[in-house]
Amino acid sequence: MRILFIGDIIGQPGRRMVARHLKALVADQSAELVLANAENAAGGFGITPSVGEELFSLGIDLLTSGNHVWDKKEAEGYLAKEARVLRPANYPEEAPGTGVHILAKNGRMVGVVNIQGRAFLPAIDCPFKAADREVAQLRQVTDMILVDFHAEATAEKQAFGWYLDGRVSAVIGTHTHVQTADERILPGRTAYITDVGMTGPRDSVIGIRPEDAIQRFITQMPRKFTISDGPAHLCAVVVDLADDGRARSIMRLQVCDD
Repeated sequence: MRILFIGDIIGQPGRRMVARHLKALVADQSAELVLANAENAAGGFGITPSVGEELFSLGIDLLTSGNHVWDKKEAEGYLAKEARVLRPANYPEEAPGTGVHILAKNGRMVGVVNIQGRAFLPAIDCPFKAADREVAQLRQVTDMILVDFHAEATAEKQAFGWYLDGRVSAVIGTHTHVQTADERILPGRTAYITDVGMTGPRDSVIGIRPEDAIQRFITQMPRKFTISDGPAHLCAVVVDLADDGRARSIMRLQVCDD
């Protein structure tokens, strides 16, 4: 099973990149399953039903998210009814939606888990214990399990990857929007990368206009952020899994507009 995972889609520039390049990427990489993080897909903050359906129509099979998934009020009802849009599984059970989904593709079952870290993020349930619970249940159904770990701190992400090594097929880091160069197969045959990167404006500060970010840092005053324009890029990884769910390879990709 070859899985294409697209990094955090940022607003309309990110959605345009998916529309332009996804079909060719799937063909070039022989991808059988397409996943993407979409917590910033609607105007750079959150997700809406129309944006979610747009991304599904482009060929994405499932959308993960993170702490920004709640930024649009419409997301609550959408997550409550659309099982293919995940929110982190370690949010309180009263939160709408689910953090786990099983996809059937080409006669095989693939479990996807969305977990959020706690370092420099809201103090929700322990991501390690939540992963124990969700992975144990999924392994009763399938050995192919991919985890989107949406977290800020690189140390927390690395610790999480080592913690799940040998129990899941891949741990893919999201949230920081900058693609890291540490993709590898851990000793237990789990594919790992600290952050897959973002899909959106390349000439930006994690997706927003540089001048907005600079003024925020200089003044320390609240400031409305605007999504940057100009050339964009698409960041992703391709994970190749054996029939037993163990990772054979992980490769990072960047596709640029120019």
